[in-house]
Order: sequence, then C-alpha cells, then structure tokens
Amino acid sequence: MPYQWTTPQTDSIQEMHLWPHQSLPVEGYVRFLGTLAALITIPMIPLLGSAALWGVLPFVAGTLFAVKWALDRSRRDRQILEVLRLEPEEAHLERIDPKGTRQSWSCNRYWTQVEMHTDDGPVPNYVTLRGSGREVEIGAFLSEDERKALYDELLAAFRKP
Repeated sequence: MPYQWTTPQTDSIQEMHLWPHQSLPVEGYVRFLGTLAALITIPMIPLLGSAALWGVLPFVAGTLFAVKWALDRSRRDRQILEVLRLEPEEAHLERIDPKGTRQSWSCNRYWTQVEMHTDDGPVPNYVTLRGSGREVEIGAFLSEDERKALYDELLAAFRKP
C-alpha cells in the first residue's frame, strides 16, 4: 500500500507517510523508453542513405521527446507526500506538494474525528480528519480499497491514548 507507519504503532508518538502509487518504477521507465526508441527506429532502416530519412527523423525524435516529457511530467506531478504525526496530545498532518509547498493542520488528538464520506466526497470513500474548526482530506490519491483500509487504521490509531 502506498502508505506506511514509519514508527511502531505501540510507540507514544506515531508517524504515517502517505504517497501516490507510482506504477512505473525507474527501471521500467528506462526500459520503456529504450524499447520505444528501438521499435520506432526499425521502420526507418530501409530509409538509411536516402533523403526521406531526413523528412521522417524530426517526427521520430519529436515523438520520443514528447513521450519522455509526458512520463517525466506524470512522475513529477505524483511527488506528493502526506505525513501524519500522532503525539500523545496532538495530531499533525502535513502535505508536501510536488512544487515543495507545505500545507499543515494540527488539532488536539482527543477532539479529532476521523470521517469517511461514502458518497458526498470528490472520490468514493473520501477520508477526512476534523478538528480545530477545520476538516482536511487525507489520502485522496489512494484507491477506494486503500482509503477504506486507511480509515480503519486511523480509527484504531486515534483510539489509542
């Protein structure tokens, strides 16, 4: 799952990190681009030594660079990290966006409410934390089943003193 408790749940201070799922690891990224480059140049072999090669080459290079740019942009946009820190008296949530901007929320742990909005959120089973007059989302980028599991884990974590 793309979230993990970084401290044991028996500790008095607990910390959970959440991040979006990255379906294409770095090795897969390199293999995909290499395979695409090889496959896209195979039809150009008969054009070697002819003037037509120079007419096709810019489009092939443009395609390769466009695919690389799209993959890089997708990877960069998915660089989100949410850190939930549960202390004996306080709960802190910090979200770090791809551009490095930070959003934070904190509340008395005793008054924090963990809620799941099954239908009225932007995604099914939308999980929020409510406290200190604010309601903040957590794990909106997770899949529906992962948000259900996250909700159960958060309920258990907030019950502990």
